[in-house]
Amino acid sequence: MEILMAFVIGILFMSATYLMLSKSLLRIIVGTGLLSHGAHMLILTMGGLKTGSAPLLGENAPSYTDPIPQALILTAIVISFGVTAFFLVLAYRAYQELGTDNMDRMRGTEGND
Repeated sequence: MEILMAFVIGILFMSATYLMLSKSLLRIIVGTGLLSHGAHMLILTMGGLKTGSAPLLGENAPSYTDPIPQALILTAIVISFGVTAFFLVLAYRAYQELGTDNMDRMRGTEGND
């Protein structure tokens, strides 16, 4: 299962890098979202993929799953949601002011020649 997750994480990182290197602002935002999902899956995979185990060690539990990666991922999901919402509002406002989402046109070098 870890090998499959490694391939999925690699595909997520690869597509996120491709999208973040594009010129469209919306593609950059989607790329940052994919990158954060890849990081979440990486933390979860490195924490160990155990099925059927409780996240807390009790008196009668023969095996348990470490709850720290799950807590880190939950916190990272909330933070990445807030950052993505901020990026979307920033992109919308930039599109309202400039009329484009192309990063080359946003530089404003046309009138400075």
